Amino acid sequence: MSSAESYQESSDSLRQIRDQLTGPGGQFEVVTDTVDGIEMKTYKARFSSLREVASFGLLHAEREFLIFGDRRITFVEFLAQANSVSQLLVEQAGVAHGDRVAVLAQNSPEWCLGFWGTVDVGAVLVGLNGWWTTEELMYGLEDSGAKVLVADRKRFERIVEQVHELPDLEHVYLIDAQPEEFAVDRESGPQLHPFSELTAQPSDEFPAVPIHESDPAVIFYTSGTTGKPKGAISSHRSMIANLQNTACVSTASAMHLSRRVVEGSATTSASPTSTAPTSTATATATAPTQMVALFTAPLFHVAGCHSTMVVGMLAGVKLVMLEGKFEPEKALSLIERERVTMWSGVPTMVWRVCEYPPRHEFDTSSVTNVSFGGSPSADELLRRIRETFPGVRTTTNAYGLTESSSAATTLSGADAFLKPDSVGMPMPTVDIAILGSHGEHLPPLQTGEVLLRGPIIMPGYWNKPEATATTVIDGWLHTGDVGHLDSEGYLFITDRAKDMIIRGGENIYCVEIENRLVEHVAIADAAIISVPHETLGEEVKAVLEILEDADVTDDEIRKWVATTLAGFKVPTYIERWDGKLPRNASGKLLKNVLRGEGHVS
Repeated sequence: MSSAESYQESSDSLRQIRDQLTGPGGQFEVVTDTVDGIEMKTYKARFSSLREVASFGLLHAEREFLIFGDRRITFVEFLAQANSVSQLLVEQAGVAHGDRVAVLAQNSPEWCLGFWGTVDVGAVLVGLNGWWTTEELMYGLEDSGAKVLVADRKRFERIVEQVHELPDLEHVYLIDAQPEEFAVDRESGPQLHPFSELTAQPSDEFPAVPIHESDPAVIFYTSGTTGKPKGAISSHRSMIANLQNTACVSTASAMHLSRRVVEGSATTSASPTSTAPTSTATATATAPTQMVALFTAPLFHVAGCHSTMVVGMLAGVKLVMLEGKFEPEKALSLIERERVTMWSGVPTMVWRVCEYPPRHEFDTSSVTNVSFGGSPSADELLRRIRETFPGVRTTTNAYGLTESSSAATTLSGADAFLKPDSVGMPMPTVDIAILGSHGEHLPPLQTGEVLLRGPIIMPGYWNKPEATATTVIDGWLHTGDVGHLDSEGYLFITDRAKDMIIRGGENIYCVEIENRLVEHVAIADAAIISVPHETLGEEVKAVLEILEDADVTDDEIRKWVATTLAGFKVPTYIERWDGKLPRNASGKLLKNVLRGEGHVS
């Protein structure tokens, strides 16, 4: 049998297992249901809220949940502290159902406690981007109307002088600092507390506040095409759908790798009236070995929060959190020390580890799965992964958006070799359509805008009904990405309709930077385009029309951008255009011309 035939046989086997898992009587049986007036695929049995997911975390009891530096926290310890956070947010801070609690911090146990303590009482967690500037952070806090902020010292220092300007913010809980260290007006500003106050009453009793699956659970901000970020809402329903999608494809992959013979129902089925995937939690709680994940994705991204932390709670995964800035040596040291079995990181991180010269000095043999999202599975990256991690049995790629509550497609195993340019098959409860220029749904192999539908799709943008109405139409999320489906249903992304750059896993909307640049007195016009980068994927380049006789250096321009926008949005390359920037008759910048001319300086 040739390699191609072997890969195809493996791919067909994996798809068969998945079909059995999601078919009638399967552990993850998928049915058609009406959700908010839209007919879509859902799981027949599903959790009713994230609090119910947390309660199943108790099955893992004394197993370790979070590793952070010298701290080792078991599931039962974590959940007792999370219940304390829930109780004291209500009693001390007056948090009620639907109120917003923002978290501004590096990945840490406190970030996770803030999340579970918030969503378990029906409040809404606002995950603020830790790389944002003062202006961006103040916008997020004001737009969300956060009543409470959980913050670490480094990031709180960015807003401490302005925090009194937020009328809705009443309490700030400091993770690694004391209130007396900050001069905040006690009359007009929020009350400051140490975070330890929230964990002072550990309890095994979960809150009893009613929560509906359609209730908002989190708000994560995504860069806006109009220059201001938009708060994408994930409901309890959408996060649970992502959780069950992940559990389903992971179960299928594990069964496939173990070469189990599937007869009838793929595994012990959940009964039609049970809550799936409880059997996943039960199975992992009693398994002789525990999955160990290197946790490097930021918690303010859906990959970190939805697909790592929440999935880890149900599946009993030990999450090894990397402290501070990502560095290959730190990642490799943790992999060796904790015997990490799986790692999900953005392609940039994976590349950096695979290119780190002393990488072979570390024992990485425990790693069996490496996942990454945001780019096709380049042959060279796959080769380097298997060279760096000799125990890898499968690699996983995924495609998704903040608005889709994380992954909408997944590509793993043999498919990564058969279709390396694809981002994979739709998740079990996801439908994909390709939209033509006249509003029609296109057949396979024809290119158009990628649309997504399913319970993973956000209910909308916070406080932005018009943006919601133009983004989610009749249940279909208009992604702005351009692509096609092949005859087998695999998705290929070929371009982005939105004017966007993806740099190291961060989405950057060009208009946001352009708007800032043209506010400079020396700049008459500005265009932002991407420049290919081997490890980051893309870099930011500014093409500028400088006013005649204006005297401004490139460094001054970069500092101008950096005063209001996060560092990853600051142009690495700056080109000074000779004459007017090219525009069409309607005034739209001709970026294809800019990409084909000029010299990167």
